[in-house]
Amino acid sequence: MAEFIDGKTANDVWKKAVDMLLAQEATVSGRTGDVLELLHTFVSIENPRQKWVYDRIPPISISFALAEVVWIMNGEERSEVINYWNPRLSDFAGNGDIYYGAYGKRIRSHFGFDQLERSYYALQNVPESRQVVIQIYDVGKDFPIDNGQPRSEDIPCNICSLLKVRDGKLEWSQIMRSNDILLGMPYNFVQFTSLQEILAGWLGLEVGSYNHYSDSLHLYCRDFNKIGIGQEQELENTDSLSLGRNESEKIVKEIYDRMIALTNINISEKELLSLGQLKSEYIAYNNIMLMIAAYVAKKMHYNYLAEEMVCKCENEVYTKMWNRWMNK
Repeated sequence: MAEFIDGKTANDVWKKAVDMLLAQEATVSGRTGDVLELLHTFVSIENPRQKWVYDRIPPISISFALAEVVWIMNGEERSEVINYWNPRLSDFAGNGDIYYGAYGKRIRSHFGFDQLERSYYALQNVPESRQVVIQIYDVGKDFPIDNGQPRSEDIPCNICSLLKVRDGKLEWSQIMRSNDILLGMPYNFVQFTSLQEILAGWLGLEVGSYNHYSDSLHLYCRDFNKIGIGQEQELENTDSLSLGRNESEKIVKEIYDRMIALTNINISEKELLSLGQLKSEYIAYNNIMLMIAAYVAKKMHYNYLAEEMVCKCENEVYTKMWNRWMNK
């Protein structure tokens, strides 16, 4: 039986989905344990700029979520850089030098061309097109081997993205074969609503709805007592990631170059502060850089420097989510 969940924000729909999933009584076998599962679940977010699931218990890592968006936009697959912001990522995706199913690599070069760039050209020239599909799952590389075992620990859960322009807005539909409601869904919302917002900026369009289909929305039974829903005040994201294509690509590359520099184990406090302050004309991207760098300062035990950078951030959602993560 299909399920439909809608709401204005990612936080709204995630909380509804958790309530529905926890109400399930039967469990099914998963790859690494039994799960509660909702099959064929369709989620629609009216305002994708409100992409943050801030009521999740435990709180999500705002710095990792932002770093991952930058990593994806740069078409990356190397594990070393992104692992710095989430040392546990290798527990789920393997210990290699690259991530086999890295979304950025799959989107921007894996199939021999940049799908985000081609989407831009196609929709710029034929806005009414129904043929723009960003493919992530590669059947030749990802389909299970003959005995049914996975080819890698990092088979993409996201299959493809379907893009439409209607009424001057970029509509985005994300198709997922498998979706962990605790560990995956909140970050998936951030990943793909951010791509939607960025591409809308390239096209000079408003952001339409974000629609997310999970063929298996699930929670591992071992995590049943780990998941919760907070009842905090409503937070509003005021930053926009929409820029013209050239400005967008340039600033996202600069942030990624700074991320690479931030992983230097011999980085000084002065260098860290300098790298964390982008000082561009785009406040939204300055805020992203500050939050990414604040994590590094905290990791290096420069706690006062981390606090200084968080205080410089002008996005209240980021700062409040940082404080929740810090106090977890």
